[in-house]
Amino acid sequence: MCLTVKAALDQGTLLLEKGSVAAPKLTAEVLLCHALGREKPYLYAHPEEPLTELAWIHFGRYLHQRLNGKPTQYITRTQEFYGRPFAVNPDVLIPRPETEHVVEVALERARESKRALDIGCGSGAIGVTWQLETDSETWASDISADALAVARRNALALGAKIGLVNCDLGSAFGTACFDLVLSNPPYIPDSESSVLQREVRDFEPPVALFGGPTGVEIYQRLISDASRVLRPGGWLVIEIGYRAQDCILALLAHNWSEQGVTHDLAGWPRVISAQCIG
Repeated sequence: MCLTVKAALDQGTLLLEKGSVAAPKLTAEVLLCHALGREKPYLYAHPEEPLTELAWIHFGRYLHQRLNGKPTQYITRTQEFYGRPFAVNPDVLIPRPETEHVVEVALERARESKRALDIGCGSGAIGVTWQLETDSETWASDISADALAVARRNALALGAKIGLVNCDLGSAFGTACFDLVLSNPPYIPDSESSVLQREVRDFEPPVALFGGPTGVEIYQRLISDASRVLRPGGWLVIEIGYRAQDCILALLAHNWSEQGVTHDLAGWPRVISAQCIG
């Protein structure tokens, strides 16, 4: 007897539950849709539809990968950010919903910026989104050439006009040439590697996760570089680690004004913004 869509979904959910995978039903739905090449409504509109042998093989492989810790987004190779689908793979950090606050704060404080730079762009989620939302001249940099390849793919797929540069932070750019710098830098302390979820520790790129012994070291360089590339009156909008607020505000005590802290939906300080005095 052929396995139906409903039976496959039920079996997949049960396997993920036994494997202690978070949100087992939702994960099974996503993986089954990926195996079938269908959207979620199809699963419930055609519960008795028999799976092809190829679809069942794909679904079984995806379940096995997820049970072994591989993030769902790396299996489906996509993650939504700001309402748009972004391609992702293990060369880039998976964009988190909390990072959308970076774009939201920038739109509130610096919407009229004519020239913006996304430092450490990874998949390009922030920079591509900013360009599409504002139609401003936008550049993005990353130290990883592999990450930039993913960002380039996303820019092309989504129709974003964005320049991509392989460099450390903003080192390839001249002085006082941007109105806005956005960034979600690596900020996890090196010492916290052992306590991370295995999905993060074993699969996401370390260069995009770890910011030094305390996790703040990257901000010291980032803020210094931002003050160099920003024009007087330009804005810096950055995501921060949950314990880094005081240290980063101290770094912004000189040569910066209008410092602001935005909290995420869980109440954690998530984004710091400041204006460059020059």
